[in-house]
Amino acid sequence: MSARAATPSPRGSWPEPFSVTWIEETGSTNSDLVAAARDGAAHGLVLVADHQTAGRGRIGRRWIAPPGGALLCSILLRPAGPSMLHGAVWAVALAARAAVRPLGADRVELKWPNDLMVADRKLAGILAEGVDVGGTAAAVVVGIGLNVGWAEAPAEVAGTSVTLEELAGRRVDRAELLQSFLTELAPLLALWTDDPQALLEDYRTNLATLGRRVRVTLAAGDVVGDAIAVTPDGALVLQTSGGRRTVTAGDVVHLRT
Repeated sequence: MSARAATPSPRGSWPEPFSVTWIEETGSTNSDLVAAARDGAAHGLVLVADHQTAGRGRIGRRWIAPPGGALLCSILLRPAGPSMLHGAVWAVALAARAAVRPLGADRVELKWPNDLMVADRKLAGILAEGVDVGGTAAAVVVGIGLNVGWAEAPAEVAGTSVTLEELAGRRVDRAELLQSFLTELAPLLALWTDDPQALLEDYRTNLATLGRRVRVTLAAGDVVGDAIAVTPDGALVLQTSGGRRTVTAGDVVHLRT
């Protein structure tokens, strides 16, 4: 791993099947675990960093957070195939939502495809990547960046992001938050493997985007419609004035009606 101070974390008694390494700094926890997956690292490996110098979001964007200001972690999952990539995102999103709600984030919403939002401000983002070895899907690495607390918001995200400490009105310990998150995640990963339809239904039930009027920004332009469904492969189905439209990626804005 391209990281400093990479040692097994002594903090917390982590639930099965997770093994946690907590490091001071790296480029990207996702990139590190993708490399580890190709080297044969085991299912359940979790890498947490106090700071990322090259954190990545969706569509090649940068993930920005000051050192120590966010829970930045990635999880290596096996077995997995291409069709299961979205299920990993659903499990992580649902687990993160469950972990933050008791800390004051009771108004947190899941926004398609991979964001946790509070009143249109971003609390967390999720990025999943499939790992192929020799042309075969070998693993999924799914990372989450969850804003915990900072003295001053970075200029790039001021006004568009929110932190857990802002919502809770108190300090939040990142190790305790990780413990809660992994505890919530373990049974959801069992669903991901054993009953993916049940996981999809759980995600659909908790997805604030469904039933909303939305605008989706695509490379070819904006699409406006009512979000009516999520397909088993993670696509969003819209009812537009011109008929149904299925989108597989894009930036979503929940419109007020």
